[in-house]
Amino acid sequence: MLNVIDYVPGASLLHRMNPVSKLALAASIILATFLSQSWAMLVGLLMLTLALGAYAGVITRLVSLLKVLTPIALLMLILQLAFVHGGNQVLLFATTEGLATGGRACLRLVGVALPLVLVLTVTKLTDLANACVEVLHVPYKYAFTFTTALRFVPIFTQEMNAIMEAQTARGVEFDTRNPFKKMSLMLPVCIPLLVTSVGKTDATALAAEQRGFYLRTRESSYKRYPLRAADAMAFVFCAAIIALGFIF
Repeated sequence: MLNVIDYVPGASLLHRMNPVSKLALAASIILATFLSQSWAMLVGLLMLTLALGAYAGVITRLVSLLKVLTPIALLMLILQLAFVHGGNQVLLFATTEGLATGGRACLRLVGVALPLVLVLTVTKLTDLANACVEVLHVPYKYAFTFTTALRFVPIFTQEMNAIMEAQTARGVEFDTRNPFKKMSLMLPVCIPLLVTSVGKTDATALAAEQRGFYLRTRESSYKRYPLRAADAMAFVFCAAIIALGFIF
C-alpha cells in the first residue's frame, strides 16, 4: 500500500535539486503562507504548490492529501464562524469577519501541509538526512530521528489497519457514524499498536547501535550534496516568495 509521503522516482529539476534547497522551498512557502493576509496571495501559494507537484509528477499525492484535509478545514471554518462574530451578519451566526478569518485559516492549514508532502515525495529520506548533516551541519542523531519517525508513519498505519481488520472480523463495527462511539472503539486498538511500536522502536535502536550509529559524522557519508546553480536560483526564488508574503 502506497503512503502519501512515499518517494516517487522522477527526473524533473525538482527531483535533481539539493534536498536542502527543496526543504528551503517548502519552508519559504509555509512562511509566506503565515505572513500573508491577502486572499490572492494565499490562493497563489496553494496553486504554486500544486503546480510544482504537477511538474514533478506527484499531483495525485497532493490531491489525496487535499481530500483528507478538506473535512478538517471545513470543521475549522465552522469553529471560526461560531466564535468570531465581527462585521456584518451573512447567514444565521455567520459574519463577514468570521468568514474571512475562517477562510484564511483553512487556506493556511492546506498551505502548510502540502509543501512538506511535496518535498517528501520528491526526496529520498536518506538523502534528506545526509544533506541536512552535510550542508546545514545538523547533528546526525537529530536528522536520523526525524527521518526514522517519517519512515514509521506508513508502518504504523499498516499496523493500525491490520488490527482494525482483525477486530472487524471479530464483530467490531468501526464504520459507525457516531464520533463518540467510534472514539471508544479506537482507544482499545491503540494499546496493541503501542506495544508493537515500542517493539519496533527498540529493534531499530539496537540495529542502529550495532551499525556504529554513535560513530557517524559529516564525513561518514559516501555521497556528497553540493549546491549548484539551480539551487542558488531556488534560494533567490525562496527569498522572493517570503518577501511577497510579507508585503501582501
